[in-house]
Amino acid sequence: MFEFNNLQEIWSTMKKNKLRTFLTGFSVSWGIFMLIVLLGAGNGLSNGIAQNFRNISTNFCECWTRSTSLPYKGMPTNRRLEFTIDDVTDIKRYHPEVDLISPLNFRSDTISFNKEYLTGTLWSVYPEFTNIYYVPVNAGNGRFINELDLAERRKVVVISPRMSTVLFRDSIEALGRYVRIGSGMFQVIGIYEDENKSNNSPAYIPFTTGNTLFGGGYKVDEILFTIEGVNTEAQSDAFEKRLKERFAYRHTFSPEDLSAIGFYSAGENFRMWKGMTNGIAFFIWIVGIGTLTAGIVGVSNIMLITVRERTREFGIRKAIGAKPSSILNLIIVESVLVTAVFGYIGMLGGIGLTEAANYIMSMSAGNVDAAASVRGGDSVFANPTVDLGISLSATGVLIIAGVLAGYFPARKAVKISAIDAIRME
Repeated sequence: MFEFNNLQEIWSTMKKNKLRTFLTGFSVSWGIFMLIVLLGAGNGLSNGIAQNFRNISTNFCECWTRSTSLPYKGMPTNRRLEFTIDDVTDIKRYHPEVDLISPLNFRSDTISFNKEYLTGTLWSVYPEFTNIYYVPVNAGNGRFINELDLAERRKVVVISPRMSTVLFRDSIEALGRYVRIGSGMFQVIGIYEDENKSNNSPAYIPFTTGNTLFGGGYKVDEILFTIEGVNTEAQSDAFEKRLKERFAYRHTFSPEDLSAIGFYSAGENFRMWKGMTNGIAFFIWIVGIGTLTAGIVGVSNIMLITVRERTREFGIRKAIGAKPSSILNLIIVESVLVTAVFGYIGMLGGIGLTEAANYIMSMSAGNVDAAASVRGGDSVFANPTVDLGISLSATGVLIIAGVLAGYFPARKAVKISAIDAIRME
C-alpha cells in the first residue's frame, strides 16, 4: 500500500530537480493547453457556421425562373419562363421529399402611418414560410400569417422592428394599427424578431392577398421549400435533376437546358461547411494529441533518467527487503503527480483563454449587431469554448498516459537485481 511518507519522498526528489521537474511538467501543461485551445477554435468555427444557418432550415431549397438558352420543339431561345401557383401544387404532388412549401412574390412599395412613411419590401407568402426561413414572432409581439388569413385574403401585415420604429416612433403600440401599403390599408398583426434591425428587412402579407391586390394573379416569383431524406450530394443532385425535368415538362423547355431554372440548396452548402469543419476538427485532434504525446514522451524520458540516477538507491532498498511493487508504485505515482498537476494547470489555462475569448467576442458582437449586413449574422466564428466534459476527459486520459509513462521506466528499475544495482555507479 502506498504511504504518505512516500509522497514526502517524491516531493523531496522533485525539489532537488526543480528545473527538470518544471520543464517536464511544462511540456505536459503546454500539450493539454494547446489541445483545449485548438478544440475551442474548432468549436468556434463550427458554431459560427451553425449560427449563420440558424435563420434558414438546413434542408431549405429555393427555385426561380430564368430564360431558356436552348431551342426546343420549335420554340426559340431567350424565352422567359414564369412559375404559377399550380407549380407549387405540382411540386408537392410529384416530389415526396418536399415537406414545407411556400410561394413567394415580392415588390417594393410605400408603407405609411399618418405622416410617417418608408419605402419597404413586401413579401407575399404562405404561413409555412415562417418555418422554412425562420421568421420568429416573440410572445407579446403578435403572430405570423395563418391559414385563415390566407383563405380569407385578409389585409394583414407582419412588419420588422425597423419598420415599427420608423412608422410608430416607439410611442404608439403598433399591433392592431392600420398602415397604408400602396392604396390599401393593412392591419399590423405582428412584429417579427430581427437581430440586425436592418433597413432591408421585408414585411410579410398573405400570398393570396398580395396576388389579388397587386395584380399577381397566378404568378409566382420564387418557390421555397424544405426537403426530407436528402442527406448526401448524390441524393441532392438526383432530386434537383428530377425537379428540373418536371419543370421542363410543365413549361415546355429542354430538360438539358441548365439555365432555364435557378436552384439553390442550403443543404449543399451546409454539407460542404460541415465536411470542412469535420476535417478541421480531425486535424485539430491530430495536432493536439501529437503535442500532448510529445509531453508524455518527455515525462517518460525524464522518469528513465530518474530511474538511472536512483538505480543504486533502488538496489539498496531491495537488499534490505523492499518489495518490487513499492518501487514500482513510487515511480508511477511520481509520474502521475507531474502529469496530473501540470495537466490540470494547462486545462485551466486553456479553458480560461477560450472563455475570455468568448466573452470578448460576445461583447464585441453586442456592439456591432446593428451594423451586420447579413440576415441572421455574418460571423464565421462564435462561442469558441470547449465542453467541460471533454476537458475533464482529456485530463483523465492524460493521467492514464502518466501511469504508462512511469510504468515502463519502473519495470526497468524492478527488473535489475539488488547486487547489480548496488554495483552500478
